[in-house]
Amino acid sequence: MRIAVIGLGLIGGSIARAVRERVGAQVAGFDRDTAVSEAALAAGVVDRACATAAEAVGSAQAAFLAVPVGALSPAVGAALEAAPGDCVVTDVGSTKRAIVAAHTDSRFVGGHPMAGSEHSGLRHARADMFDAATWYLTPTSATSPDLCERLRRLLEAIGARPRAIDPGDHDRLVATVSHLPHVIANVLVAQAVATLPPSELHGSATGPSFRDATRVAGAPSPIWTDIYLTNADLLEVALRETVARLEEFHGALLAADRSRIDEFVASAGAAHLRLVEGQP
Repeated sequence: MRIAVIGLGLIGGSIARAVRERVGAQVAGFDRDTAVSEAALAAGVVDRACATAAEAVGSAQAAFLAVPVGALSPAVGAALEAAPGDCVVTDVGSTKRAIVAAHTDSRFVGGHPMAGSEHSGLRHARADMFDAATWYLTPTSATSPDLCERLRRLLEAIGARPRAIDPGDHDRLVATVSHLPHVIANVLVAQAVATLPPSELHGSATGPSFRDATRVAGAPSPIWTDIYLTNADLLEVALRETVARLEEFHGALLAADRSRIDEFVASAGAAHLRLVEGQP
């Protein structure tokens, strides 16, 4: 199978590794940073490092656009222009409403793997990045069923669990389970820096709970600023709901209301088992 990957960072590089190792695909890659393309070729992440995105996509059966959300729409448009008529074109962007509305070509299927790392860049790419990861797809009535099925089978072959979802439902979901946690991680770090004495601003001052809660703090700002802004309306709703819950806990704390605090902790624990650990 011939695969094109545009953008050879953490996610794009992991897709390239996965399809080469698990599907035996021939991968043509392009990154706007020539040094990254050359490094991908030298490391065996891609079979061909192309000079342009159009060259990479030109003979592909499936093309993955792994570029920042702010650059995604023109990249998808260019890929669709260059891609063969039987090539499925997909993206990995963290927001879906705008990109799906902008591209109604039957070959385009919006996508978003719920996978990643606090690290970035090609050097952290892994073939097992998508093992058991939900990979949201946002086909529409215009989407070719055959091409969507090709993409679904390809994603399953690299270990992912593809799942169709409405673009609006997707963006509402990720506002809460992805974008909001990034905001809160940054807030927690900023608060710690503002609160701790300078002598304690080092690793030994933080425990596992802080490290776990702030793992994604400082994720690349060019990428995440675009994500926040393209989902601003739904992220704003999630932020207001978070503030309301913090105020509720604050009230219970001020009132020394043990039962309300106990319930706050217990209900969160039970919900965590369902959400994160998959328990009934």
